[in-house]
Amino acid sequence: MRAARWLRRRAENVAAGLLLVMFLCFLLQILARYVFSRPLGWTDEVSVLAWIWCTLWGAVFVVREVDEVRFDIIYSLVTERTRRVFTIVAGFATLALFATALPAVIAYVTFLKVERTAYLGIRLDYAYGIYVLFAVGVIARYAALTWRAIRGRAPDVQLGSGSAL
Repeated sequence: MRAARWLRRRAENVAAGLLLVMFLCFLLQILARYVFSRPLGWTDEVSVLAWIWCTLWGAVFVVREVDEVRFDIIYSLVTERTRRVFTIVAGFATLALFATALPAVIAYVTFLKVERTAYLGIRLDYAYGIYVLFAVGVIARYAALTWRAIRGRAPDVQLGSGSAL
């Protein structure tokens, strides 16, 4: 558990670092554009890549199950057994979709090695490789979630947490 907490903190540090990079690029772009009248194209590129990495990295390594936003109006009103059924059905659907798409995702990201970003020349397979990690992370997360539901444990419901849409 201690090692898992330490790893989670490091994942949060990476996400925070990516947010910092986005913010600094934003400030640098404002300075370059409005003070020096010389906009910088690479700051847009870095901001977009940092945003993509931050979003997908955070979804895989930082966001906990209870923090995910759900349409839980019905989910929170049903019994625990029914919640487990909902979780199992949604889990199998998610697993089927992501597992079916994974070979094509890997093939496409691998294919992207022939292209580079416009300003910095970063290979696109490196730029978008985080999606493969995200897809594998979703598969692992939903496999564990579905397995726990099959074994008799439904995900927790946090009533009044503001997570319902």
